[in-house]
Amino acid sequence: MLNIDQKSQVVSEITEKFQNASGVVLADYRGLTVAQVTQLRAQLRQAGVEYRVLKNTLVRRAANEVGVEGLDTYLEGPTALAFSADPVAPAKVLMEFAKANKLKTFKIKAGVLEGKVIGPEGVKALAELPTREVLLAMVLRGMQAPLTGMANVLQGPIRKMGYALEEVRKLKTAQ
Repeated sequence: MLNIDQKSQVVSEITEKFQNASGVVLADYRGLTVAQVTQLRAQLRQAGVEYRVLKNTLVRRAANEVGVEGLDTYLEGPTALAFSADPVAPAKVLMEFAKANKLKTFKIKAGVLEGKVIGPEGVKALAELPTREVLLAMVLRGMQAPLTGMANVLQGPIRKMGYALEEVRKLKTAQ
């Protein structure tokens, strides 16, 4: 049992984590074996995500201090929180873990994205987003497409002139 000083220290730690994290995912971890929890923690750590099981009342206090509203309805039962500077990483790792292990009892409760609460559907949509690198590649490809098209258009007349000169050369050599 924590005393008041310890509780206030934990609340300040959680508050700091909420402030520093771009993405937070709340999950109901019931039904996981010790081996599965260890595996999940390793995967989260590899993705740069911090995973902690915290008391709902302390999380509620910290969320109120940071100004995150609407989280109270999701703070029922056992709750684990995954904090990350990358807003997509915790959602992606937790959803992939649940799919890979075919977990029926492990549930995503909610998420906090840039200080706004999103429901489980929002977390699922977030997890389905392509990675940052893929998104950047898509943007770059979109920016390059017009330039490539323009280069092809500008090369057209030069190419046609080359074909015409080649035909003239063939005619002259044939004569």
